[in-house]
Amino acid sequence: MEVAQKTYICCYWKTYNMKEILVRTLSGVLYISIIIFAMFTSREWFMGLFFVLAVITLSEYLKLVRLTSYLAYFLLAAAFYFLSYNVFADNAVYLFLILSGFVNLYLLKDVLWTSKIPMFEKKKYITVIFYIISGFVFLTLIPIMNIDGKFMPEIIVAVFILVWSNDTFAYLIGKNLGKHKLLERVSPKKTIEGFVGGLLGALLAGFIIFKVLENYSPLEAEKYPLWIWIVMAIIVSVFGTIGDLIQSKFKRQAGVKDSGIIMPGHGGLYDRLDSIIYASPFVYAFLLIVDNVS
Repeated sequence: MEVAQKTYICCYWKTYNMKEILVRTLSGVLYISIIIFAMFTSREWFMGLFFVLAVITLSEYLKLVRLTSYLAYFLLAAAFYFLSYNVFADNAVYLFLILSGFVNLYLLKDVLWTSKIPMFEKKKYITVIFYIISGFVFLTLIPIMNIDGKFMPEIIVAVFILVWSNDTFAYLIGKNLGKHKLLERVSPKKTIEGFVGGLLGALLAGFIIFKVLENYSPLEAEKYPLWIWIVMAIIVSVFGTIGDLIQSKFKRQAGVKDSGIIMPGHGGLYDRLDSIIYASPFVYAFLLIVDNVS
């Protein structure tokens, strides 16, 4: 009887895991397809989609930090329009970038050296503006980082591919080979082996992206040679992992497993975009330096 019960439990667990993997795969494919479709349609579609994603992500974040604010959505709309879609002053963007960098690094300090991120009301608005909103603003600025301001979706698609490659390889390597915890008190499942696997996956993706550009878009390959993609892969891997850890700490403080339920098998949009939200200001700053030096 006991053997039969164990066999039933084992079969049930395998079936449950297969269903979970199938649900995660289907919702992930749909999510990626929508993003790539919007990116290659037009800048207006791209901005519209990412504004919707930003609104949903902001809503999930506000729930995590227990802040009820209509002002946050107004600030998001204003930042999207005046700092991304119709930039009113380049210096304003640079100032926003510097402040966002400081706030993001301060969040890193809180993750590493404090048991709980202090989120009193004023600090909640600081993170809303210079962490969540800024992440989406710089994401939408990356595709127009050329001299004539032409919309170039290939670059932002490539950045997303670096992020997805990092996340996928980190998950696979960490799950199968992970033994040494990366930061157990924040995210018990993350391992050093997973981080290294994610970094190698991002580097491999960067190499493939460069080769594809070299064959199909030589001008872009000349503008962004291989070493730039290698550095970008490192930036995405390191800062993407930090962004994931920061979000894990916010969820741990809020006492929830996922930030939302909008994506079956994945959780909320904040769960899926936490890495790139945190990494985007640093990617933008790197590309800005490269363009100015060039």
